[in-house]
Amino acid sequence: MSNRFTQYILAAMVLGIIVGSAIYNFLPDTRADWASSINLIAMMFLRLIKMIIAPLVFATLVGGIAHMGSGAKLGRIFAKTMGWFISASFVSLLLGLVMVNLLQPGANFPGTLPDKAQSTGLPVSAFSIEKFLTHLIPTSIADAMAQNEILQIVIFAVFFSVAMGAMPERSKPILGLIDDLGHIMLKVTSYVMLFAPLAVWAAITATVAKNGLLVLWKLIVFMGGFYLSLLILWGILVIVGFVVIGPRYSHLLKLIREPLMIAFSTASSEAAYPKTLEGLNRFGASSRISSFVLPLGYSFNLDGTMMYCTFASIFIAQTYHIDMPLGTQLAMLATLMITSKGVAGVPRASLVVIASTLAQFNIPEAGLLMIMGIDTFLDMGRSATNVIGNTLATSVVAKWEGELGPEHALGPGDVVPPDMVPGEVPAMAGH
Repeated sequence: MSNRFTQYILAAMVLGIIVGSAIYNFLPDTRADWASSINLIAMMFLRLIKMIIAPLVFATLVGGIAHMGSGAKLGRIFAKTMGWFISASFVSLLLGLVMVNLLQPGANFPGTLPDKAQSTGLPVSAFSIEKFLTHLIPTSIADAMAQNEILQIVIFAVFFSVAMGAMPERSKPILGLIDDLGHIMLKVTSYVMLFAPLAVWAAITATVAKNGLLVLWKLIVFMGGFYLSLLILWGILVIVGFVVIGPRYSHLLKLIREPLMIAFSTASSEAAYPKTLEGLNRFGASSRISSFVLPLGYSFNLDGTMMYCTFASIFIAQTYHIDMPLGTQLAMLATLMITSKGVAGVPRASLVVIASTLAQFNIPEAGLLMIMGIDTFLDMGRSATNVIGNTLATSVVAKWEGELGPEHALGPGDVVPPDMVPGEVPAMAGH
């Protein structure tokens, strides 16, 4: 069924391009209305995903941490995870910086540049390091779940799990309920994911119907350079995966085909979260590790997004012929190293972070107007890359902790892998 599901998603993407192109070319007067109507299907699917994310993250994370045992183990896993995230962030940002300087996509920009005083309408002032640090702590766990603030849910879940560990006898009934909640949410997730091919078709159709494919030619040099850089980043991640994990890493790449296509076609890493979690657990990564590392990765390990931040920022400077010495570029990289960590909780995340960075280095924010029209197409590649980066991070930490077991072959209707530790939150059901 997994192979058929992959084929359904591929077929949905192709059909979406065909239908979207037909609407754009043959219904020019009503294509905006068609795009808006069809996009409702994709939006409904994304809302279904948002509906299950908070309880799914909470149940799997609390269950996973509670079964870890000692707090020392949790601290060790956290240290390894953050060490990997910081290293991956640096590599991603540096690669974007190197590639944009090598390719020089903005050096001879053929289009008309927006006026430097023109505003993008992005809430630049809404983002700051101070606000991000205070934003880490939820004022209410109910509000954090309502807003799908994954990082805030993680913070609360860690405190909750540690408190449960300090009161093992009193915590047994609650842990049983949380484990049951995890099973139920995974089953709910399996139902929601049945709509993924339809949502993929709608997302692709709406995007192509609204913008057309010709819009890509206006910035073909920029887009080509960015996707070439993404391919190089993918190559680096895959090589590291084979070095650290070994030949079996190729199996993980096969297991995450579906979340990759979902993330690419919907331009949303969040939409791929359930399938990513399933792929990791089927690969053999302990759910104790995957339920802890993966949610953190959604705030701290967005490799594709971070590479885009340096690539797009220097590209805009190039189009306006602003001299950026190496020292200034490295200062920008250091700034993005910090500010990009708040990217998950900000609407139009990467654009807001880039706009804030441009302002700090006296680069016209209006330059973003050149690429905002094709941002959805760029976001597709970024989102898929984020999935690759987070699955690699999770499997590597599992390997380091000695919790990367054999693959679980889930059959139709299976919910719990046969060698799952009793009481542990299960891997996701296969379709």
